[in-house]
Amino acid sequence: MIVRKQAEALARAAFTLMEMLVVVAILVVLAGAAVPIYLNYLDNAKKDRVKADFKVIETAVQSYYINTGAFPQNLRDLTKSDPQNGVKALLEQTSIFDPWQHEYQLTGEFHPVSQKPKIMSQGPPGGPPMYSWVQ
Repeated sequence: MIVRKQAEALARAAFTLMEMLVVVAILVVLAGAAVPIYLNYLDNAKKDRVKADFKVIETAVQSYYINTGAFPQNLRDLTKSDPQNGVKALLEQTSIFDPWQHEYQLTGEFHPVSQKPKIMSQGPPGGPPMYSWVQ
């Protein structure tokens, strides 16, 4: 009697094909719902990074103006250093590129009150450009 129950338990030690298919189907549904949410999260994170980069670049442009008395012609001027004159680069070379690997652009406009420069990012592919401030 005991031997027979042990044999039945050993015969039922694995999952059936139907049980495995149900589990796989549930995982596919969960992954299908999670992937769009994750991709949206990544897009929002890139847009938030652009906003933070705008602040860093604005500060660097204002520091450049204080040091030289003129605004930079382009953002590459902020990445140049001159060790002989003790001038350090205000930004790293990688700081002038947005998350989509486009270079940020100075538009030549300045905020009428704060005098902060207007900076543009081309934005995500197929999306609208992003600006540091909007009139």
